[in-house]
This record gives sequence, structure tokens and C-alpha cells, in this order.
Amino acid sequence: MDAIARWDARQWATVVVAGLLVFLAIGIPSDVVPNPVFGRPVDVTWWSYPVLAVTAVLGGLLAATYVRPERSVATDELDPPGRAGGLGGLLSFFAVGCPTCNKLVVVAVGTSGALDWFAPAQPLLAVASIGLLLWAVRRRLRAAGACVTAN
Repeated sequence: MDAIARWDARQWATVVVAGLLVFLAIGIPSDVVPNPVFGRPVDVTWWSYPVLAVTAVLGGLLAATYVRPERSVATDELDPPGRAGGLGGLLSFFAVGCPTCNKLVVVAVGTSGALDWFAPAQPLLAVASIGLLLWAVRRRLRAAGACVTAN
């Protein structure tokens, strides 16, 4: 997209910092990123790693769309924050997380239901989360491309 080509150093720094924060905020509690605080009785699936990486990149890009370039003209019509990005991040957390560690799932369907019903649905949650994040980033970039900026 043309809007990304015009990003300045502050926006790219936001991509890196926000992407790292998203990576850690999802990866540590889900134990996709090994740590001494959280554990999981069910092994991490192979696809959890690329889903976490893509979520972090898209989360960083989305966060950067909210950073105004240093040399821009403020407009009265700013694109309001959407919910798709937040929902995409939340779905990603559920997608890569341990199915039996999720208290909501265990309360709703029990431990065996978490393994028999929720675990097979996690790849679908991953696809939905990435789709929502892509849609949110695309929407924000389109809105940024429609704004008039001064150089």
C-alpha cells in the first residue's frame, strides 16, 4: 500500500515495539514463548508459532496506523478505532493457547470437550484472527491514503 511507503521512522519504530509487545502479550501467557511463570499440559502445536509471528507483525502494523506522521496536517475527520483488530488479537490468543488451560472453555465444555471440540477449532480461530487483523490493517491504510498530508 502507498500509505506504508510514506511512513516515517516513528511509525516504523511503532511497528517494531508494538509487534514485540503483541508477541510477548500473547506468547508468554499461552506459553508459546517458554517461560518459568506459565506452563501448559498440552504441547504447543506447530502452527502456533507462525500464527503468533503473523499476529505480532499485523498488530505492529495496525498500531503504527494510529501514529500520525511528524509532518502531517491534522484533519477533523479521523478514522475512529475499530474493533476488528482487538477481536483479531483476542482470537489469536485463544487460537494459540492451551485448550485445557482456558478456564472459559473448560467451564463450558469440560476438559474432554476442550480437547475434543475446542482444540480442533483452534486453527479456524487462527485463520479468523489473521483475517480480522488483515482487514483492520487494510481498512486503516486505506483511510490513511485518503487523508491529505503536507510534506
